[in-house]
Amino acid sequence: MDRLIELGPDFWKAALETLYMTTYALVLGGVLGTLIGLGLYTTRQGGLLANRFANGLLSFVVNFFRPIPFVIFLAVLMPFTRAVIGTGIGVNAGAFAIGIAAAFAIGRIVEQHLVSVSPGVIEAARAMGAGPLRILFTVVVPEALGPLILGYTFVIVALIDMTAMAGAIGGGGLGAFALVYGHRQFEPVVMWAAIILIVVFVQIVQTLGTRLARKAMRR
Repeated sequence: MDRLIELGPDFWKAALETLYMTTYALVLGGVLGTLIGLGLYTTRQGGLLANRFANGLLSFVVNFFRPIPFVIFLAVLMPFTRAVIGTGIGVNAGAFAIGIAAAFAIGRIVEQHLVSVSPGVIEAARAMGAGPLRILFTVVVPEALGPLILGYTFVIVALIDMTAMAGAIGGGGLGAFALVYGHRQFEPVVMWAAIILIVVFVQIVQTLGTRLARKAMRR
């Protein structure tokens, strides 16, 4: 316990780094992933903007990168990360890599939830003369809002887990703190303090996401 008190400033700095990396990755991965998901949904066969070639290309890219284990993906992406943000290690590099990795998973999550929208609702909007983009943003997305919120909640929880893994390659955050000051220095109290705070973050996110999804589905 004395060691944990001594490391207090570093502990809270690591906690802030975890929140920063999660937010950074969520914004980057959320934007890219949402665009990918919308593209997959609209260009699929029978979709609002059906395009076999575009859909096949997007599916190939997503299916190629999604199965790569995250730790390996971090190493593979390092030259690209260095070219974009100027460094391949550190908090910003870790957050950037997490965001790129998450984008492919988010794309599939968005696509799957949009596909679940009843075709009858879409046909009704078409019958009233609504165009593809208007249907997408005023009918499909609002109808799928509740499940989408749950999907993004799952993603945020996964991002928090990924920040911990990024710590293994100098990404910073609670993962690096637990590894350096807890595991390597044989300080179980320090390691468990980091683990417990990560769990608290996850519980807060899951609770808020579930409540928002319920409100969206009751509207």
